[in-house]
Amino acid sequence: MRRLLCAAVLSSALLLGACSTDDSTDAPAAATPPATVSAGAPVPEGSGSPAKGSSAAGSGDAALKGNTKAICDQAAKTGGDAAKNFAQDLKLLIDAESAQDKAAVAAAKAKTSRDVENYSFALGDMAKLASEPELKKALGAMSKQVAALKGDVRKLDAEKLDGLQDTLSKACGTA
Repeated sequence: MRRLLCAAVLSSALLLGACSTDDSTDAPAAATPPATVSAGAPVPEGSGSPAKGSSAAGSGDAALKGNTKAICDQAAKTGGDAAKNFAQDLKLLIDAESAQDKAAVAAAKAKTSRDVENYSFALGDMAKLASEPELKKALGAMSKQVAALKGDVRKLDAEKLDGLQDTLSKACGTA
């Protein structure tokens, strides 16, 4: 239960700390969309992971390149999606561990690892597209912080993440 509460708090921090937007749906798609797996579903090894340096949304990259507002909007959307995924992943993992189902635990860990990796890659891709040095630095730092989780959402450090979100908000002009 405590872990679920922690996930809720971290999700809130990700959602509230991201660049604020008008939630328009015309923002380009994330370069690496988060993968989803139903609870208990087996996950083939290595599936769903983006290749480093690849981009599924090449045309979306062109729309974002150098466009600070679009990048900030996309960072906010991607952060909100990641927060939801991380909370779901944590619940999925806790439920699987509580049921002592080794296959479900393995599937939950694989999904969590993929979601963490996807979010890290998305942040890194946005950092590469940013022309503003502060935004580029904030997104790059967030990407490294998320990558350091190595697929374990239980390692989320709310204070560090909140600090990075503050930096991102300042870079986006929303702080």
